[in-house]
Amino acid sequence: MVSSAVFRRFVRGSAIYDLLVTAPFATPWTFALARDHLSGMNVALGGSPLPLFDPFHVLFACLLGSIVLVWAVLRIADPQPRFGRFDGAGRMLFSLWMAWALWQTGAPLLWCFLAPELIWAIVQWLPLRRGE
Repeated sequence: MVSSAVFRRFVRGSAIYDLLVTAPFATPWTFALARDHLSGMNVALGGSPLPLFDPFHVLFACLLGSIVLVWAVLRIADPQPRFGRFDGAGRMLFSLWMAWALWQTGAPLLWCFLAPELIWAIVQWLPLRRGE
């Protein structure tokens, strides 16, 4: 069991992580740079280059990046335990789809995202001390 103060730090920490990792996905221009970098990382880890994205794919990447940034700013400003519970549930869904993509592609880069997602999901579902 963790105290409410510690839990709030987990919520804020996961939000800061999201802000840093997801910011490059927020615009088509930053996403293009991030995709090239991620492709190089996947190759360095033993995988294949990532496929090119057409504007329709970029749109969905940027929509995801934008909404995650807004969600991250909310949790940085107000790291409520309730927000942490919702974020933990969302991370479990993200992890499920990342695991599916890993199973489908074998892309080693996905481990760099899947492992932190699972860790943040778990810590945001730890029980709070009674009365907090």
